[in-house]
Amino acid sequence: MKLEMLKAKLHQACVTHAEVDYEGSLGIDIELMEAVGIHPYEKVLVSNINNGNRLETYAIAEPFGSRRIVLNGAAARKGVVGDRIIIMSFCWVDEANVREGRHRPRVIRLDEHNEPVKRIPQSPTTEEVATMFEG
Repeated sequence: MKLEMLKAKLHQACVTHAEVDYEGSLGIDIELMEAVGIHPYEKVLVSNINNGNRLETYAIAEPFGSRRIVLNGAAARKGVVGDRIIIMSFCWVDEANVREGRHRPRVIRLDEHNEPVKRIPQSPTTEEVATMFEG
C-alpha cells in the first residue's frame, strides 16, 4: 500500500507580494524551494495562518535569494502582503518505508523576512514513538 505523506514544508513563510492579474500560482524563492525539495510546477497546499484560508496551486521559481513569496492570480485573494503561510508538498510512499522510518519530510521554519531560522527535526521513527509511551 502507498500512503500520501508530507514531503516538504516551509513553515511561517511571509507573503511579500500579491498579484491578482498574474495567471496563477505561488512564487517561491528558488533557494527556499531547493532547501526543502519543492520543484518548479509541483503542486503545493498553502495554509494562511492569519485568516485560515487554504488553497492548492503550483510552485513557480522566484529569483534565488530574493526571499519572495508571491500569491498570484486567484491565490492573491486568499491573503495579503505580510500574512504568514505554510507551504506544503506531498508524495506517495510505500507503507513499508514509513514503518521502517525511511521517509522523513524536509521542514524549514522561516522568520518574517523569509530567512531560515530552524530546520525542524525530522519526525521520529515508529520505534522512537513507541518508547515515548512506555512506563
